[in-house]
Amino acid sequence: MGCNCSKLSTCCWEPGHDGKKPEPETENEQKGEFDDTPTFREFSIEQLKTATSGFAVENIVSEHGEKAPNIVYKGKLDNQKRIAVKRFNRSAWPDARQFLEEAKAVGQLRSNRLANLLGCCHEGDERLLVAEFMPNETLAKHLFHWDAHPMKWAMRLRVALYLAQALEYCTNKGRTLYHDLNAYRVLFDEEGDPRLSCFGLMKNSRDGKSYSTNLAFTPPEYLRTGRVTPESVIYSFGTLLLDLLSGKHIPPSHALDLIRDRNIQTLMDSCLEGQFSNDDGTELVRLASRCLQYEPRERPNPKSLVAALIPLQKETEVPSHELMDIPHGAADVTLSPLGEACSRKDLTAIHEILESIGYKDDEGTATELSFQMWTSQMQDTLTSKKKGDAAFRQKDFKTAIECYSQFIDGGTMLSPTAFARRSLCYLMSDMPQEALDDASQAQVISPVWHIASYLQAAALFALGKENEAQLALKDGSSLENKRSGG
Repeated sequence: MGCNCSKLSTCCWEPGHDGKKPEPETENEQKGEFDDTPTFREFSIEQLKTATSGFAVENIVSEHGEKAPNIVYKGKLDNQKRIAVKRFNRSAWPDARQFLEEAKAVGQLRSNRLANLLGCCHEGDERLLVAEFMPNETLAKHLFHWDAHPMKWAMRLRVALYLAQALEYCTNKGRTLYHDLNAYRVLFDEEGDPRLSCFGLMKNSRDGKSYSTNLAFTPPEYLRTGRVTPESVIYSFGTLLLDLLSGKHIPPSHALDLIRDRNIQTLMDSCLEGQFSNDDGTELVRLASRCLQYEPRERPNPKSLVAALIPLQKETEVPSHELMDIPHGAADVTLSPLGEACSRKDLTAIHEILESIGYKDDEGTATELSFQMWTSQMQDTLTSKKKGDAAFRQKDFKTAIECYSQFIDGGTMLSPTAFARRSLCYLMSDMPQEALDDASQAQVISPVWHIASYLQAAALFALGKENEAQLALKDGSSLENKRSGG
C-alpha cells in the first residue's frame, strides 16, 4: 500500500507553489465540489440572535484570540440548518466593505473537504461569519484529549489526505493562504469525515496576526517577515502531520532532531503499536520533514501532498464514523420515553408525558414583571393559561391553541412549556410547521431544554424531514443526558 522512496522523492519533494496562478481543476476536485450547500448570503443580526438563542452562553463552541478576541456559537436557522457563527470583536474589521468582500470571496468556495462559509453579517459594528456546523468536535479533541479510544492509524492517514485535498482545492481556486492551521481548525462532520474550517481562510481582523499559536510552531519565515505565504501553510501542515504521528503537539524543532537522529520510535504515538508497518511510518515522517524545511521553496505543494498521501491510505472502504467510533443515526442513540414517543410519532404518549411534567421546567426562566402588569391585564393572561391547560388536559386542542395564543401574545411571561404544549396541539391538529415554530421558540427561551429538541424532532418527522428529525432527537438525548449527569 505504501509508495517506495523513489516514488516519494518525485511526488512530494517538489518546490513550493508560488500561489500566483491557479492550477486547472482536477478530477478529484470536481468530485469535491457539490451543490447541496446553500449559496453565500447576508444575514441580519436579528436572524443570528434567534439562531443562537440570543448568543446564549450555552451555545458557545469556542473562544479565541487575545489581540482580536472572537467567539464561535452553534445555532440553527429557521430551516433547521445547523450553523456555526463566529462573532468578531467590534474593532476587528472597522471597514464593513472590506469585511464583506473578504467574506464573499471565501463564500464562493464549496467543497466537501471544507466546513463551508454560508454567509456573513455586517450590520452597524457587528461582524459575523456563518458556516456549516460540524457536530463531532475537533482534531485536537480526538487526538490529544480522547476519552475511550485513541484515533486509529487508518483514520489519521485519512485526516492527512482530506486536509491536503482541502488545501489543494483552495489553491486551485486562488485561495492559497490559510491563517494559523492547527488541530483546532480541523472539524468532523456528521459522517465523521474531517473538514477544514473555512474560518481560517480569513484573518481574525483586517490587520491582525496570522498566527496565535506558540512561536515554537510558527513558520520561520513568518517570524522574519510577519507575512503568511502559501509555503507557510505547508509548514503548518507539517506540524499537523507531527500531531497525527505522535498524538501530541510536539515542537517541530524537537521532532526534526529526533528524525535526524533516526529516533523515529520516540516520535511515534505508542497507542498505535501494531497498527502500521515501519515503511508506512517512515513515509509519513519523511513527508512531515519535507513540509518543515527551513527554506520555503524546498517544501512540497498541496497537489504533491495529495499524490503522496493517496497510496498510503488504509481501510478505504470503512466509513469514517466507524473508524472514529462516532454514533451514527438514531439506532446509536439511547432515547428516554419522551424521545422514544417522538421517534415513533406517538402523539398520545407525548401528551401524557407533557401533562405529567407540568410547568416545572419553567423555573428559572427570565420573567420581568413591572408593577403595572399585576393588574387585570396580568390576571386575564394567567386566566388564558389556566383555560389552555384545562383544554390541553381534556384534549380539546383547538381551544387549547386559542387560549395558549392569548397567553403567549399577552407577552407578560416567557414560558417554554406553553410553547411546547401549543406545539403539540398544532401537531394534533395536523399543523406541523406551526408546531416546529413553537418548539424552536421554546428552545430560544431555554437553549438547553431537551423537550424543545424532542418536539422539534416530532414536528420534523411530520414534515417529512427525516435527517433533520434524527439530528433533533440526538440533540434532545444529549441535552437530557447532560441534565441528568449521564
